[in-house]
Amino acid sequence: MSNKNVGGPSAGPRPGRDGDASLTAAGIASAVRAGELTAVEAVTVALARTAEIEPELHAFHEVWGEAALERAAEVDRLVAAGAELPLAGVPIGVKGVRGARAAAARALVAAGCVPLGATSVPGPGTPWQTWGLGGGGRTRNPWRADRTPGGSSAGSAAAVAAGLVPLATGSDGAGSVRIPAAWCGVFGLKVTNGLLPSPDRTGLAAPGVLARSAADMAAFWRVVCGAGGPAGAERPPCPDAAPDPHAVPGPNALSGPAGAALPLAAVWSDDLGFARPDREPAAIARRAAERLAEAGVVRFVTDEPVRLADPGAAWQALRTPGADPAAAERVRADNDRRLAALFARVPLLLTPATPNPPHGHEGPGERYSTALTWAFNLSGHPAASIPAGFGADGCPVGLQVVAPRGAEPLLLAVAEAAERAAGLCAPSVTPAR
Repeated sequence: MSNKNVGGPSAGPRPGRDGDASLTAAGIASAVRAGELTAVEAVTVALARTAEIEPELHAFHEVWGEAALERAAEVDRLVAAGAELPLAGVPIGVKGVRGARAAAARALVAAGCVPLGATSVPGPGTPWQTWGLGGGGRTRNPWRADRTPGGSSAGSAAAVAAGLVPLATGSDGAGSVRIPAAWCGVFGLKVTNGLLPSPDRTGLAAPGVLARSAADMAAFWRVVCGAGGPAGAERPPCPDAAPDPHAVPGPNALSGPAGAALPLAAVWSDDLGFARPDREPAAIARRAAERLAEAGVVRFVTDEPVRLADPGAAWQALRTPGADPAAAERVRADNDRRLAALFARVPLLLTPATPNPPHGHEGPGERYSTALTWAFNLSGHPAASIPAGFGADGCPVGLQVVAPRGAEPLLLAVAEAAERAAGLCAPSVTPAR
């Protein structure tokens, strides 16, 4: 096995190239609803690809083959009976062995998705979360087997990047969707904290999704927030409109604040005032941001540098039972004031998704890959990682886009414009050489 990728993507249908596995979630669902493809056929292809790749990738803790085919047959019966299923027959991964119980996963299933299995998360006793333990061993980055895919939504990101499923659920407590999205070269969305149900007692974690396309990320949002899900389906309560003047009416029509035309005003920060990012990932993310500007999606505002208080100690205090939260809440309040002032001037903040490239399976050492993400778990702002390019090590780099609370439609519209107009797309993993 090459240490540039897991090798498996050379076998069978490849994402973006040929066969049913090349379809996006939206493409699969459209074909199933039109009778051009059955859900059973779509799931059979996904299971075959998983059987080919999974022995080396270890993206899944469990694969539910028989149950997936039964669910796919049920979807086909529902479609034949005229049921409106916006994601009919779409194979998905769900994060962790209890992931199918999450409200977002239930909404996706109600919309016609078919869970292929439980994706990997960090194993028991793992002192770091940028890792995953699948049923066959530690989860490997699809681009380099000797590197981690990131975590804790490790298997979800690896499965999407390798083309096993077009989207998978995740959760993000410090960057656990955005970091693996960046390191695996896919799209990742963390929603506004508190907007969707989360079992996290601290309120730092929020649900999210990993997807191969920005349109599929938007489809996830429409389903879980009820703006296009099946009638009568159980969905988490979401606000009808984002409580911020910068939000746009929907994820498919990009406009600026209060209907203004593109480009959207944005501020760039490579360090948020406290992080020390490596030069290469920061430069790659900056170049991706410049491509957005060149494509007319954003315009950079010359402004005072973004200077947030380092949220690390506050985040850890809120996660530690018995710790005094007073100092943490002061940091939170201080950063909230600074971010409120920032978003009063511009609708977007752009940063590298991570300060460092993927580390090896032995662990991250003293580096915190969360340095640029966990500030927005503390503040609750929605944030997305968009594919930005590759480092010299052959691993992907992500561009983080942050928006005001409740402005997911704005983030999704920017991601779709980034993909369509700026060419910032999820790349296909190449065969091993």
